[in-house]
Amino acid sequence: MKYLIVSDIHGASDSTRFILEEFEKEKCDKILLLGDILYHGPRNDLPPFYNPKEVIKLLNPYKDKILCIKGNCEAEVDQMVLDFKILDSFDGILNDIEVHLEHGHHLDLYHGTSPLVLFGHTHIPECIWDERGFYKINPGSITIPKNNSKRGYGIWENHTITLYTMDHEEIAKYTY
Repeated sequence: MKYLIVSDIHGASDSTRFILEEFEKEKCDKILLLGDILYHGPRNDLPPFYNPKEVIKLLNPYKDKILCIKGNCEAEVDQMVLDFKILDSFDGILNDIEVHLEHGHHLDLYHGTSPLVLFGHTHIPECIWDERGFYKINPGSITIPKNNSKRGYGIWENHTITLYTMDHEEIAKYTY
């Protein structure tokens, strides 16, 4: 399967439109949405194109194509307006590998056995080996990048995950 990996939309309609256009253009099967969908959060400035109601309208038609993880900015009311389930985390097999998906604000508590962890939260893209015994991949934020990074997302096809900027510049690649 082919997955589009995205995190930290934070209510930005331009970011959501971009991701859905990439999803269609790349002919992806599913979107792995790693949290912080609608609210910008008290530590972040209000992003340009902040329009959570528009984000809801854009994402809901894709409800059967989204595997969504709860972020630290999600509230109970978010589940009431989104037509897809928001999971606390996900553990399972995707593209022939055991994977753990979470937002990342509790990543220091993870002690599972999955060799691959996908997360968001930090707004900084990375593909690195964790000394606890797993590879961790963060697509960065599609809306509010931090640490001099650019707005980013990932594409996971077969056994390769590639992180990109919105300008389609490759940031990192992981093959297993």
